[in-house]
Amino acid sequence: MCCVVLFAFGIGPRIAVVLVWIFGDRVELAFDSWWLPLLGLLVLPWTTLMYLIAWSPGNGVTGWDWILIVLGVALDVGSYGARQAKRRTRQYG
Repeated sequence: MCCVVLFAFGIGPRIAVVLVWIFGDRVELAFDSWWLPLLGLLVLPWTTLMYLIAWSPGNGVTGWDWILIVLGVALDVGSYGARQAKRRTRQYG
């Protein structure tokens, strides 16, 4: 059961970003090029998703919106940390 939860936690934001990218224009408006959201999709999916949520046309990301981006970074770091911890317990446990 734990593996399913970790898999959903890791793949969920990627699916959300891909759906926003395919069915909307928010990604094209928020980013200047296509490679930066693609890199974010592969490496920092939670941060990319939170950036897309916090970004607003004309203003970008301002004020309290940065809290969402910090939360995204924390979720990305937490997901990578959980993978490392799982590897360690499997290796030494």
